Amino acid sequence: MKFAIITHVLHKKQNNQYFAYAPYVREMNVWSQFVTQLLIVAAVEEQEPTAIDCAYHHKEIVFIPVDAIDVLTWKSRITTFFKLPGITWQIFKAMYQADHIHLRCPGNIGLLGCLVQIVFPFKAKTAKYAGNWDPKAKQPWSYRLQKWLLSNTFLTRNMQVMVYGEWEGSSKNSKPFFTATYRETEKAPLKPLTFATAIRFVFVGTLSKGKRPLYAITLVEALLKQGCDVQLELYGEGPERLVLDQYIEKNHLGSCITLKGNQSQESIKTAYQNSHFVLLPSQSEGWPKAIAEGMFWGCVPLATPVSCVPFMLDYGKRGVVLTTDLEQDVKQVLAILKDEVAFLEKRKLASEWSRKYTLDVFENEIKRIVSSSQ
Repeated sequence: MKFAIITHVLHKKQNNQYFAYAPYVREMNVWSQFVTQLLIVAAVEEQEPTAIDCAYHHKEIVFIPVDAIDVLTWKSRITTFFKLPGITWQIFKAMYQADHIHLRCPGNIGLLGCLVQIVFPFKAKTAKYAGNWDPKAKQPWSYRLQKWLLSNTFLTRNMQVMVYGEWEGSSKNSKPFFTATYRETEKAPLKPLTFATAIRFVFVGTLSKGKRPLYAITLVEALLKQGCDVQLELYGEGPERLVLDQYIEKNHLGSCITLKGNQSQESIKTAYQNSHFVLLPSQSEGWPKAIAEGMFWGCVPLATPVSCVPFMLDYGKRGVVLTTDLEQDVKQVLAILKDEVAFLEKRKLASEWSRKYTLDVFENEIKRIVSSSQ
């Protein structure tokens, strides 16, 4: 089976290997186990991979490079306009050759893929919508357009759309789904944690305004001012790095709040295992892997109610649903810090829930989807 992936993810080429953002590639490596050839339509550059990148494992990869595009400025919009015919043609050629078409959405290339797939109504298709599928969510027009196209069973035929969460009014081709990081064999006992020593928080994600890392810092800072013995480690890089550095220095927080940068999966796993809480006050998510991964290792999640997060936290039974009202959120966290029994119960429930979603279960689901399309 020739399996065509249409994605906006930027790839890197080194020594005839293709690398990209590790969580995405690890997922595609699962899909690739069940196909004979990968056709990858994406932007690529000759560049060394970083700590957060990993390589495709498949032996037969045909890479179809396209230009990276965006519509953030007038200049980029004009440039994108002239690039569109060439990119669209490359997507069409890949879909024509493929036995199975797989779209990665939302994204600019994914949007083009949503349009081009219309002319292939009889080919087997899947789409992974990695953003917020909530029909009530406020999102950019391009995201709303992709959701509309994917949900339209007249224009989009023979398609299974994998989405995070179950939403009222969803189209019949949408399939509630999940993602996974760890295997059944990794279900080691949780590391014993109490409040007798410093209480550790961990943030894992891009240091961008959308992820609200500054709010994570101010929340922990407020707990410090309440006399709590707390520490926060932030893993990731991004445009807000300088702002966070300056805030930490200005407010003399360096002894308890640390920016760790991009780290390997193993280093982040160790951070989860040693942390009491995983913190993600994000503005938008799909299935936040940082939350699911942290819960797997017994971190009690503190997260905003976006996408399927309320379901993941069981509406507060296995975590804390943040309001982003600092005073209110501090009260919520303090209530747990004053009740170690409640913390341990939430920790147990969080881990039990997350450990249902292993890579083994994920692989079986992907295998079933691919097999049904053959």
